[in-house]
Amino acid sequence: HEVIRLFILLNICRSSSCPNSNKGDAGSTGSRGPQGPKGDKGECGKSGPKGDIGPSGSPGEKGHEGERGQTGKRGPKGYAGPPGVRGAPGLKGDSGVYGKMGHPGKHGPSGLPGRKGEKGQKGDYTGVEGIPGMNGQQGEKGEPGNKGEKGDLGPAGVMGPLGPKGNPGSKGARGASGKKGSRGIKGSKGDNSKVRRSAFSAGLSKSFPPPNIPIKFDKILYNDQEDYNPSTGKFNCSIPGAYVFAYHMTIRGRPARISIVAQNKKIVKTRETLYGQEIDQASFLIILKLNAGDQVWLEVGRDWNGIYVSAEDDSIFTGFLFPITQ
Repeated sequence: HEVIRLFILLNICRSSSCPNSNKGDAGSTGSRGPQGPKGDKGECGKSGPKGDIGPSGSPGEKGHEGERGQTGKRGPKGYAGPPGVRGAPGLKGDSGVYGKMGHPGKHGPSGLPGRKGEKGQKGDYTGVEGIPGMNGQQGEKGEPGNKGEKGDLGPAGVMGPLGPKGNPGSKGARGASGKKGSRGIKGSKGDNSKVRRSAFSAGLSKSFPPPNIPIKFDKILYNDQEDYNPSTGKFNCSIPGAYVFAYHMTIRGRPARISIVAQNKKIVKTRETLYGQEIDQASFLIILKLNAGDQVWLEVGRDWNGIYVSAEDDSIFTGFLFPITQ
């Protein structure tokens, strides 16, 4: 092909240089010559128009993890933000369902005996002194007669002067009852050693007791009959009757909801609403009729256990058998 091209070019050159020469007949096709040397690299052509975006290729393999960079310097501490607005108090939750009564626990060991309390002051009340009764008139004794046969009971004679002691006579018939005399002078105090007693008074040694269990008032002020157990916080009734129970609590820093529990029921529920570092007192007194074996104690509610004690503030639980005279 290269030889043919050279032949054609040669004929063109001849035609252009000799315009007046006659065109000869075409010669026969010569044999193919050897391949010529590689031509020089042509100039770069102009960039063609941008083709359409081809389809996305399949994802390549995950590269190796790069080296970990150096830890940056710790930035300066930011300014404290303004305090948030205090939210409104939440709604009161529904009362929980009472759980089933558990099996009675084993009897715990007896606590150490408390120190004996000071003797109380004598009461001011004294009874009204009665009016002395009037002395009756002494009758005159008659002269003794001779002993005869027993006759009918005669009318009472005039009392004569006191004579010598006579022989004992026969027992007479019982007379009619006399009128009730005036109230006599109050007698001396009798022996009350047989009167049964039950009383206690105990204080709290630690602030903010745990909720929903008996509060353990472990500072014994009086407990001679040992009916109150400081290790459980429960009063155990050993004498049936009417009892007075009272408490005086110091409340600080948080609200308090106090319940008196008797016969496994919350008999009384009170509350003291308090917030911040305010301090207040809460007191209550009630009379309960108990049977032997009944137990009484105090509880506080969850998040409402602001009962407080310190060297200057006490919280005390007290109870005693109400003295009823017949």
